[in-house]
Amino acid sequence: MDIEREILEKLSAWKTASDRKPLLLMGARQTGKTWVMQTFGKRCFEHTAYFNFEKDEELHSVFEGTKDVQRILGQLVFHTRSPLKPQTTLLVFDEIQECNRALNSLKYFCEDAPEYAVIAAGSLLGVSMTKGNSFPVGKVDFLQMYPLSFREFLAAESPELFSFAGQINSVEELPSVMFNRFTESFRKYQLTGGMPKVVSDFLDNKGVEKVENDLQHILNAYALDFAKHAEKKDIQKITDIWRSIPSQLSRENRKFLYKLVKTGARAREYEDALLWLQQAGLIYRIFAATKPALPLSAYDDLKAFKIYLSDAGLLRRLAKLPPEVIVNNSPLYIEFKGAMTENIVLQSLVSQFEVMPRYWTSQRNAEVDFLLQNGLDIIPVEVKSAHSVAGKSLALYNELYNPVLRIRYSFNNLRKDGNLLNIPVFLADWTKELVRFE
Repeated sequence: MDIEREILEKLSAWKTASDRKPLLLMGARQTGKTWVMQTFGKRCFEHTAYFNFEKDEELHSVFEGTKDVQRILGQLVFHTRSPLKPQTTLLVFDEIQECNRALNSLKYFCEDAPEYAVIAAGSLLGVSMTKGNSFPVGKVDFLQMYPLSFREFLAAESPELFSFAGQINSVEELPSVMFNRFTESFRKYQLTGGMPKVVSDFLDNKGVEKVENDLQHILNAYALDFAKHAEKKDIQKITDIWRSIPSQLSRENRKFLYKLVKTGARAREYEDALLWLQQAGLIYRIFAATKPALPLSAYDDLKAFKIYLSDAGLLRRLAKLPPEVIVNNSPLYIEFKGAMTENIVLQSLVSQFEVMPRYWTSQRNAEVDFLLQNGLDIIPVEVKSAHSVAGKSLALYNELYNPVLRIRYSFNNLRKDGNLLNIPVFLADWTKELVRFE
């Protein structure tokens, strides 16, 4: 099953922009970048010329010794069956991180041949861009691609529910029958996560065992990337951090502890490994804020942070959490359920808001899961994985800082109590719309 991706709308806007530059599509491996680029080409151009620098090493020679775009185009034509026409052909450079000269050539496409639409992607592009090689600064546009959101999952799994969610235009409780159906669909999403191949196989009724195999295949591919693309000195450290993430998140306050990676581990020894995982798009690092003020980035406590995976389905599989636990809502799942729910909410917030969320702690043993910068407001966010919403942290924050709005995600219905907006977790992807209603 091909699943519609919302990023296609952004690509359409890029195509018609008057100041269009070559586009770099960023994102972790297996998030669907290749499918999106090829689908975009089929829908919006007469021709798509696809070039993969990982599979076709002969392509590298095209970019050796020349910066002349017309000469490059003259050689590329021998590597594709599609004509290379300005305006009507989309040039796709996939796995471009494998050829630094091709990456640099985007500068000359921008300056000397802006009539050509060029889109490039690479699974480890973020890592490659930090290796000190020359880069076309200011000559490319960027677009981030994420795993499937629940919103996209729902559009494929239950178009009727997706349509209903899109028609919500006020903060009012959902009818019980709709609430229950949303909850059921969300539980399926908790099981699969947002990797397109996994979701597609699930919706094609290939079974939970296929879902587990798909997720494990992706995790294995990531492990191979560690060995193939990371610095030799960092490979084991990256692996150790990666394997420690479930145990890091199983703790009550989720703060990253180096001792859970390896006994005696020190921050300076593992910083490069952490950065590699971030740049590869595999993790989010969420810093504690020393003060909830604008801009949030100015108040990072660089020694205190939490780590989440870019996809909650991969987190479940990495933790070896059986799918039956989610399907049956097992009572043994209570502790880690909080981490899974936080991970899904964070994925949703990262894709909706420009500023990476932070979190907040006080000296009175209170902690707010996330701080969200929204325009001129700092919104404290609490995530609850069940119906129980007991806790003092959000109330203490309210007492100290009197925010305009607080958000609590839980499995309770949509409602507003004073400045507290309770959003069902399954509506996290509609947060921006719900906030605007206030």
